[in-house]
Amino acid sequence: MKKATFGAGCFWGVELAFRQVEGVSDVAVGYSGGTLNHPTYRDVCTGQTGHAEVVEVDYDPEKVSYAKLLEVFWSIHDPTTPNRQGPDVGTQYRSAIFTHDPEQEAEAVASRDAQNASGRFRRPIVTEITPASTFYRAEEYHQRYLEKHGRAGCSIH
Repeated sequence: MKKATFGAGCFWGVELAFRQVEGVSDVAVGYSGGTLNHPTYRDVCTGQTGHAEVVEVDYDPEKVSYAKLLEVFWSIHDPTTPNRQGPDVGTQYRSAIFTHDPEQEAEAVASRDAQNASGRFRRPIVTEITPASTFYRAEEYHQRYLEKHGRAGCSIH
């Protein structure tokens, strides 16, 4: 099993999208990329911790490629809006790929460059690509939030 970590706005919808990918064994929502140890949702919502709302994806590379996960990532949000996804505004909603090894970093950069060159987006991609830092699992009430509340999705772009 391998890990992939993505920030693409409100983590509830992002979690749901990755849970539907064959080869993904688990997805957890949480926080990464900031300076505060063990942040809470309330802390992250202040925009002062530097953390992004992220999903940590556990996947079997024999069943799904990192490239496929990147395709899902690009398809579920607008990577051209800095610190914003739809009505959600703040650094915690930034577009980010947190890489777990040099291969993921190279693949993420190449994927971003290909997306920029494709003309798919009207504006340049502003997605942050950085090495993964500590992942802090969000409070339990955030895990599988949409499933727990009988919602089929949320508008994330």
